[in-house]
Amino acid sequence: MKKQGHDLTRRNFLKSAASATAVVAFPYVVPSSVLGANAPSNRITMGCIGLGGMGTNNLRAFMGEDDVQILAVCDVETGSREYGHWYKNGWKGNFLGRVPAQKIVNDHYTNKKANSGFGGCSAYVDFRELIARDDIDAVTVVTPDHWHAVISIMAARTGKHIYCEKPMTLTIAEGRAMINAVRRHGVTFQTGSHERSSGKVRFACELVRNGRIGRLERILTPVGLNNRTGPASDWKPMPVPEDLDYDMWLGPAPWEPYHVDRCLYKFRFLLDYSGGQTTNLGAHSIDMGQWGNGTDDTGPIEVEDLGGEFPKDGLFTTPTNIHFRARYANGVELICKTDAKKWTGVRFEGTQGWIELGKRFDTYPKSLQDSVIGPNEIHLYKSAEHHRNFLDCIKTRATTLTPCEVAHRSATPGHLG
Repeated sequence: MKKQGHDLTRRNFLKSAASATAVVAFPYVVPSSVLGANAPSNRITMGCIGLGGMGTNNLRAFMGEDDVQILAVCDVETGSREYGHWYKNGWKGNFLGRVPAQKIVNDHYTNKKANSGFGGCSAYVDFRELIARDDIDAVTVVTPDHWHAVISIMAARTGKHIYCEKPMTLTIAEGRAMINAVRRHGVTFQTGSHERSSGKVRFACELVRNGRIGRLERILTPVGLNNRTGPASDWKPMPVPEDLDYDMWLGPAPWEPYHVDRCLYKFRFLLDYSGGQTTNLGAHSIDMGQWGNGTDDTGPIEVEDLGGEFPKDGLFTTPTNIHFRARYANGVELICKTDAKKWTGVRFEGTQGWIELGKRFDTYPKSLQDSVIGPNEIHLYKSAEHHRNFLDCIKTRATTLTPCEVAHRSATPGHLG
């Protein structure tokens, strides 16, 4: 079936998607340095793919940096209130999507005297048109999880640096394919696991890594309840809204009839597009646990279900209750469980005390909070701001705080669970 407006058949699209997630077989020409002739005024030029709540949040963050120029935005949604979920960043349910994002960018640069020569922000439905531009140095990928690998790998092939939201992938195999592409093409990659840019999180993990609670025995990683309820098993297909390119939204996922509760924010609760709160919120909680456990380059050797529950009927298919245990080669066990009182967080339990991160930072004994990490002890990667760290690493070619390999390892326990 040919999509109206552009030459794209589902068969050809799936072929290109499959080739993107496979191990790269052919060399690809990587464009010139990020600070070369294609970067106006020596700025890092960016394109933003996915402009829902978090996508617009990231766009605003990068747009606020003086050494960044947003040239293009891309989203399959023209503009919809369905994108405005629980984020409280001043939008209050206002429309989100490519047209509102384009206006945000145009208004921002038009109002800045330093950008008087700004030629306007382009808006695309198909991300491939954005990626094909040789005047864009970096992209943000803030789409449903089932799109992360395809877009990121295609972006890496063109030498574009990538800021990809968590969880990094829909599957473990996709994570390995992304790592291979990023390594092969030498691009800078940052995952949106922003908890690592928190000073309290870094300090807590340093306390654990330096033995302040004795030998680490257990890590508790709570995840919040599902924050949406799906339609019952008698749900009926709905007409596709005119402002949504539904075929492009589905992309590499199996075709299913449209329903408003399938797309935009609520994709989080269908297994074809996401792992539910296990991978969504677990991407933060488990990531902090991995950092404190010193297992950024490895993962659990055993995973055991302790009573997770899935829906018995209805449209939504991701777990309604999460409960599993992962065991590591160093003897530490990580327990991930749904917690009605906590959204994300982590608790480290050792032979001589414990440390808990969530809404507050608590320890036993209390004196741990006044502990000082000595110059000869383990000091973890320090970053004051996640977006800034990505930009700095593009320029210096240093490894980011949450590179592809680290995000892959943090996502894996959730996928296994």
